[in-house]
Amino acid sequence: MSKKNRKVHHDDHIDESWLIPYADIMTLLLALFIVLYSMSAVDAKKFEEMSQAFSMAFNGSTGILDQTAVINTGPDNGKKDKDKANMGNLDKKDKENMAAMKKEEENMEKIKKQLDQYIKDNKLTNQLNTKLNQSQLLITISDTALFSSGSATVKPESRSLAVALSDMLVQFPGYEVIITGHTDNQPISNSEFESNWELSSTRASKFMKILLQNQSLDPKLFSVIGQGEYRPIASNNTNIGRAQNRRVEISIMRKFVDNGADQKITVKK
Repeated sequence: MSKKNRKVHHDDHIDESWLIPYADIMTLLLALFIVLYSMSAVDAKKFEEMSQAFSMAFNGSTGILDQTAVINTGPDNGKKDKDKANMGNLDKKDKENMAAMKKEEENMEKIKKQLDQYIKDNKLTNQLNTKLNQSQLLITISDTALFSSGSATVKPESRSLAVALSDMLVQFPGYEVIITGHTDNQPISNSEFESNWELSSTRASKFMKILLQNQSLDPKLFSVIGQGEYRPIASNNTNIGRAQNRRVEISIMRKFVDNGADQKITVKK
């Protein structure tokens, strides 16, 4: 073969078609990082102006969108942000009421703790119990712990209970106290009382008088109610149920009532 027929293939080279998808991937990654960067660098001032505009449009005031954080970092952030917003909308008087309401809750829990300890120490768990709810601290006393059957005279051995309760109340002045008498549905049949109305109200009154022997208590904050047999807490068809219905209740009323999610606080006059 002559040299003329020999041909050197200088055009052979490596296949570079992979560069096209590679370049596409790099372009997409670049775009992704640009988007991520732009999301992390939101103009806070512009966002605040926008939130205020939306708030004024929907509410006529600020509050709904008045937050500069875009991303919440925990499950409780929504609740915390809402609480902060509500606190921000409260005036000075409402904030003072909220602080007073917190202090009142502490007072109620202290009274309940002292009473529960007294009940435990004196082995009265079958005759007394306490319950704290949104409106009051309720102390329920079985009538057998205070009175003989058909009588409104407080037993001598039970007077110490009233004295102990009065000493506790002195530590937390200013609370309205309501003493309520209850009976079962068995008609009263003696010369002293014409009906269960009179029996229940007289029992409540007698217990209140012992409380008010403590001159550090303010009588104007105390009142009595006789409910007779008309507010039972158990069936009157059994002896056990009737025994539960014969009781005296001491209600230590809250001064502050939280009306719920809107954080509106009612102060009792």
